Amino acid sequence: MPHPPPRLIPLDTSRPIWDRFFTVAPLVLVGTREENGQDDFAPKHMVTPLGWENYFGFVCTPRHGTYQNARREQAFTVTFPQPSQIVISSLAAAPRCDDDVKPSLAALPTFPATQVAGSFVQDGYLFLECVLQQIIDGFGVNSLVIGHIVAAQVDEQALRTSELDDSDLVRRRPLLAYISPGRFAEIRDTYSFPFPKDFRR
Repeated sequence: MPHPPPRLIPLDTSRPIWDRFFTVAPLVLVGTREENGQDDFAPKHMVTPLGWENYFGFVCTPRHGTYQNARREQAFTVTFPQPSQIVISSLAAAPRCDDDVKPSLAALPTFPATQVAGSFVQDGYLFLECVLQQIIDGFGVNSLVIGHIVAAQVDEQALRTSELDDSDLVRRRPLLAYISPGRFAEIRDTYSFPFPKDFRR
């Protein structure tokens, strides 16, 4: 016997809909270089690879220092934090003081990028160095900032190998997910996706 269809609730699209339900996204720390040479980090969850080549994008607004820094310096870094770094990731979102400084960033242990001007937050599991490719404005007050990945490093314990099953790898090195709006999860259990036979990307 067929199941009855779910009751669908229309949403008012004259205003943003994204706080009316939960969605799953990565959580990363985008690093940029301030005009005074100091490092800035900002947590972002509207992020994604762009295609199958080495391009990466994140959503930002021209009002934020991250946007202005990336445009000026023509580069940014991306740190993928571990679940144990949720508090550190939250610190990067602290507001700036009257002198436009984020005191909370002093608590973040960092190390320098190798190919672009910038740094990473220590103890993440994946680190991307991006040269600015393009900024597309006009998504309301937001913009898409796109970078070409020119260097990448991954923690040895997070690297996929033929010696370890993928599910065991994720269980050993859980992933941090942002459950928007305002929640997070630690992902340990994963399953093979049931692709059709002869599927090709």
